[in-house]
Amino acid sequence: MANFETVEITTDILICGGGMAACGAAVEAAYWANKNGLKVTLVDKAAMDRSGAVAMGLSAINQYVDINSGNNTCEDYVNYVRNDLMGITREDLVYDIARHVDSTVHLFEKWGLPIWKDEKGNYVHEGRWQLMINGESYKVVVSEAAKNALTQQGGEYFERVFITEPLMDGGRIAGAVGFSTRENKFYVFKAKAVLAAMGGAVHVFKPRSAGEGLGRAWYPPWNSGSSLYFTLMAGAEQTCQEVRFIPVRFKDAYGPVGAWFLLFKSRATNAYGGEYMVERKDELEKWGSYGKVKPIPANLRNWLGMLDEFEGKGPIYMRTEEAIAKIADQFKDDPKEYKKKMKELEAEAWEDFLDMTISQAILWAGTNVQPEEKPSEIAAAEPYFIGSHSGASGAWVSGPKDLAPKEYFWGYEYMSTVKGLFCAGDASGASSHKFSSGSHAEGRAAGKAMVRFVLDNNTLPNVDAGQVAKLKEKILRPIDLFEKDGKVTSDPDINPEFMKPKMFMFRLQKLMDEYAGGVTAGFKTNKAKLERALQLIGWLKEDSEKLAASDLHELMRCHENIQRMYQAEAHVRTILFREETRWPGYYFRSDFPALDEANWKCFVNCAFKNGQWEMKKVPIISIL
Repeated sequence: MANFETVEITTDILICGGGMAACGAAVEAAYWANKNGLKVTLVDKAAMDRSGAVAMGLSAINQYVDINSGNNTCEDYVNYVRNDLMGITREDLVYDIARHVDSTVHLFEKWGLPIWKDEKGNYVHEGRWQLMINGESYKVVVSEAAKNALTQQGGEYFERVFITEPLMDGGRIAGAVGFSTRENKFYVFKAKAVLAAMGGAVHVFKPRSAGEGLGRAWYPPWNSGSSLYFTLMAGAEQTCQEVRFIPVRFKDAYGPVGAWFLLFKSRATNAYGGEYMVERKDELEKWGSYGKVKPIPANLRNWLGMLDEFEGKGPIYMRTEEAIAKIADQFKDDPKEYKKKMKELEAEAWEDFLDMTISQAILWAGTNVQPEEKPSEIAAAEPYFIGSHSGASGAWVSGPKDLAPKEYFWGYEYMSTVKGLFCAGDASGASSHKFSSGSHAEGRAAGKAMVRFVLDNNTLPNVDAGQVAKLKEKILRPIDLFEKDGKVTSDPDINPEFMKPKMFMFRLQKLMDEYAGGVTAGFKTNKAKLERALQLIGWLKEDSEKLAASDLHELMRCHENIQRMYQAEAHVRTILFREETRWPGYYFRSDFPALDEANWKCFVNCAFKNGQWEMKKVPIISIL
C-alpha cells in the first residue's frame, strides 16, 4: 500500500467543509463550545478564503427577509419558497432560517462586507429578498471571522484535506477520514458530533462548455457531491434528490442574470423579438396554482424559454441595451446627466460580473459586447445538485422543536437520521432558497445544536482500528493500482488495467446527459431511459474499482468522481420513482408529462443501506 503517514486528530465537534455553512457553524459552535470546555475542529478540501460556492465572489446577498422594517415576515418567505418549489418544501426549516438570516447579514456587515446603501442609509434591494453588495471578497471576509473564532476559542482548522468517508460506531457517527491533497498523509478525525457541509455537486451531467471551455460551470467545479456521498455512506436518509437545479445564465461563461431582471428590469426575448414570458402565458395554466403565483417559479420561467428554443426561435437574448436606455431616459433632457448616468449603468453592468463571474466579463470583452449597445445571449445551464439555491437536494434533517411537526423532529436541529451527524448548506435538503446568507445562518443553528448534542452525549464513540485500516486501503487503492500497472503501456492514460479519473467522468457525464435529461436531450427523459441509465451506472460502479491515480491531484479526482457517481444514482432512482413532471424547466418526464397533485404532492426520500437502495414517499406537513 502507498506509504502515507497516518495522522489522528481527536476533537469534540468536527466540521467538514469550508464554505458559507461551515463558516457559520464554526463561528457559532466555537462560541458555545468554548463556554463548555469543548473543542471544535474544521477541515476543508480547499483553503477557506476561497472555498465553496461564494469563492469567486458575489454581487448580491439573495436572502434578507428584512423583518425589522415590517415589509416582510417569515411567513412571506415560506410562501415564496413553497410556491417556487411547486409545493415541495419543509416549511419548518425554511421558517427557521428566515427568522435568523437577517442577524447573519448584519454580522457580515460588521465584519467588513460592503453592502450598498441609498442616500437615506438604507440597504439597496435588488429585489424583494436581495441586497446589492460589493462582494468580490465576500468569502474572504466571512472565512476570516470563522478562522478567528476557531483559533481564539481553542479550536483548530485544517486546509487542503479531502474528507472522503465517515467513521461509524454502529448507528452513531464517530468521525471522518480523508487525505491531504498536498502531502502523503492520511487523516483520521475522531469526534462526538460531525457536521457535513461539503457542498453540492457539479459535473454530474455533461456541461454546455466543452473543449476549450472544459470545466467551466455555473456552480464551482470542485464541488463533487461530497456531502451526499458522506451522509449516504453513513446511512442517512436523503430527500428531494430528484430536484436538480438548472439556472438560466449568460451563455458560455455563466454570468449572473439576477441584477438584469431585478435591478435593471430587463426583458428576455427570442431571436425574433418575442417575449416568451408574455407570449406563452397560457402555458402556465397547465401547472395548477403554481403557474398563477408571483413571482412565477424559476423552473416555469425556464420552461417558457425552453419552449421557444424547442420551436427553433433561439437564441434567447437578455435585452441589456433596452434596460440601460430605459433607466437613463429619465435624464434625456439633460445631456450631461444622461451621459453621467449611462457611464454609471455601464460600470454597474460590468461590476456585476467582476464581483462574481470574471469569465463573463472576459467573454463580453472578447466578443465585442457593449451591453448598452446590443443584447447578449442567455441559456439554460446543465443540471446541478444543491440544497441552498433553487434546488432542494440534500439530507433529511430534524427541524427546530418549536416549529417542526413531531414527524420532522428528533431531538436536535439539523441532525440527520444518523445519530450525531448534522447537515447544513447544500448538505441539507428540502429547505431551498437559503443561498449564501441562509446557509451561513443554517450553519450557525446547526453549530449550536451540535454543542447541545455533545453535552448530552459526552462520550467519544468507539473507532475500530480495523475499520480505519480498510478505509485507508480503499482510499489509497488508485495510487497502488497506478504504481502496479502504470508502466504496462507507453501512455499512462491508456491502460488495459485501469482508468484515469477524467475518462471516468466523461463516461458518467455522457450517460447522464443522454439518458437522465441533460442539455443535449432537451432536459427530457422517461422510464426506459432512466432504467438504461441505471444499467450504465451499474457498469460504471464496477469499473470504479479500477480507477488509478498517478499523484495526489488525481487521487482527489478519483474520489470526486466516485462521489459524483453516487449523486447520479441517487438522482436517477428518485426521478424514476416520482412518476410525474413537477418541475418542467428542470426536467421533463415525457411518459408522465403533467403535474399529479393527488399522488405526488409529497417528499421522495431515499437511503443506501447494506448495499441496497430504499425509496419511499414522505407526507408534506404544513406549519402555516
